[in-house]
Amino acid sequence: MNAAIATFLGAGYLRPGSGTWASAIAVALGVLAFQAGWALLVPLGFVLATLAGFWAVPRYLRDRPGDDPSEVVIDEVAGQLLALSFTVIPLWRHGVEDLALEAWPGWLVPFLLFRLFDIWKPWVIGRFDRRPGATGVMLDDLWAGLFAGIGSVALAGLYHGLVQPWLG
Repeated sequence: MNAAIATFLGAGYLRPGSGTWASAIAVALGVLAFQAGWALLVPLGFVLATLAGFWAVPRYLRDRPGDDPSEVVIDEVAGQLLALSFTVIPLWRHGVEDLALEAWPGWLVPFLLFRLFDIWKPWVIGRFDRRPGATGVMLDDLWAGLFAGIGSVALAGLYHGLVQPWLG
């Protein structure tokens, strides 16, 4: 059970870039939930993935060498769903029905920004990444998700407030 959760049902074994695969799967599930009319499953999924990760990762790491094996991707799932929540909730509240085609930046921008922050690890993200054990595994991705979510909202605001009116 710990391995299934920590590897997000085996997605962590996909190569290359297991974290990118897990993030892409999380986004695809988020888009499917939105399209099905269940947009609030995205933030609920974030909460559940976070709780499951903090439960499963320490148990999984007990039997493995190293602090953050590449197959552990529940942290990427949680962080990606957090980032996606920042755009999914406002789009849902504004009555957007087609996230996949009509509002595609609403899932693409959080995906790209999350991967950027997760790989680059600036500022506090890098500090948490250096923490040993499950805390470091989980928290760096949650911070990356928070930064990606805020960045997504900021970019949407810039586009809709400045660029779009200028384009006419």
